[in-house]
Formats: sequence, structure tokens, C-alpha cells
Amino acid sequence: MAVERRAVNPWTWQDQFGFVQANEVKGIERVLICSGQTAMSADGQPQHPGDMRAQVALALDNLETVLREAGLDWSNVVRLNHYTTDMDAFFQAADVLGSRLGGIQAASTVLGVTRLAFPELMIEMEAMAVA
Repeated sequence: MAVERRAVNPWTWQDQFGFVQANEVKGIERVLICSGQTAMSADGQPQHPGDMRAQVALALDNLETVLREAGLDWSNVVRLNHYTTDMDAFFQAADVLGSRLGGIQAASTVLGVTRLAFPELMIEMEAMAVA
């Protein structure tokens, strides 16, 4: 049985932000639950202090690497959460997200936080993917 996904949207306002209120998923054989990905280098060093756009891009790169290592891609993502220390800068960099996600509409939460694991980090993204 192939994985079936149905967006559950009682409203339409979320469409302009590129997410859905919920994803109903059937026919799942496996679930990948990803730890939060940030703007860290391959050797675990924070990158791009003060540059939200560059941090979003690198966090997406890192999340994509985890997905690929599991044999998945963005089309498998059903939930994508964002934690940011600067909500305004995050929304100003939202086009980076839109251009990378290939039109997926994951269930999503954006939370403003005081700080992340390393003080230089401004964004952390966690995902759930199914296949």
C-alpha cells in the first residue's frame, strides 16, 4: 500500500504561509523522527553568527542530509517545526524555506525561544517524515 496523505484544513488562512493545520497519513511503513537541525558544520561548530538567512539555509542543508541518509526527501516530510531566537528575522528569511521545500505543506509550529544550545544559533528545525 502506498503512503496516502490528506491535508486537514478547516480554514484557508494558513495557505499564504505554506503549511497545513494537520496531515492525515495512511499506509505508513516507517517513520523518521529527526532531531533539531541547526547551522552547524560537519564537525559540530556553529556557523554564520548573526545571519538568519545563512543559518536557515544551512539548517535546511543539514536536515536534507539526514533525510537523504535515511533514503527520504522533502516529499516525505509531514511535520516541520521551527525554533527561533529572532521571530522577525526568521519571517524575513521565510523565502529561503519556501524555495527549498519544493511545495510541501507540512504541519508546522514556529516558536520564539530565548536561546538555542549554542548562543550563536538563531534557528533550529525538527522534522517528522514518513514512507
